[in-house]
Amino acid sequence: MFDTDERREGGRYAFGGWRGAFGPGFGPPRGHWHGRGHGRGRGRRGDVRAAVLALLAERPMHGYEMIQELDSRTGGIWRPSPGSIYPTLQLLEDEGLIVSEESGGRRRFTLTEAGQAEAARAAENAPWQEYADDTVSQAKDFRDAAFGIMNALRQVGFAGTEEQRRRALDVLNETKRKLYAILAETD
Repeated sequence: MFDTDERREGGRYAFGGWRGAFGPGFGPPRGHWHGRGHGRGRGRRGDVRAAVLALLAERPMHGYEMIQELDSRTGGIWRPSPGSIYPTLQLLEDEGLIVSEESGGRRRFTLTEAGQAEAARAAENAPWQEYADDTVSQAKDFRDAAFGIMNALRQVGFAGTEEQRRRALDVLNETKRKLYAILAETD
């Protein structure tokens, strides 16, 4: 759509269409991004597998419902992509741990007898339990602050003068340096 130079120069894409890492996938656990299906949701298959089994231990669900449920239970920190959920569901079905039935245009998944024992083990230590309430709350605070910054940046990009855009860029670069300095501090 736009090349890299247009993004750097403050083109429409940079200010109007950007959906950066501070969205619902902010604050990824275990060193990888979990986005909203935009190529960042490349979590470990074992985590998705355990999450799917643990959810199905509670009740039958369809794939999109599982994605929404995980998003909700982690406060938006972890929302696996359809590209990780659906292959996992197919694998579990191939292994005979779940079955699906089509109803109303959706496939609803249910545990088989063989899958119930594995689902019970997965539910004992469900992947979403690692997200403490304070972690979820802090991630929401970061996301809200980042959205506010992006909105202000978008306004400067669209309505600001060239001087205002230059000053905004200076602020962003200084902020980036300060954030990396925080990470470099030792306790």
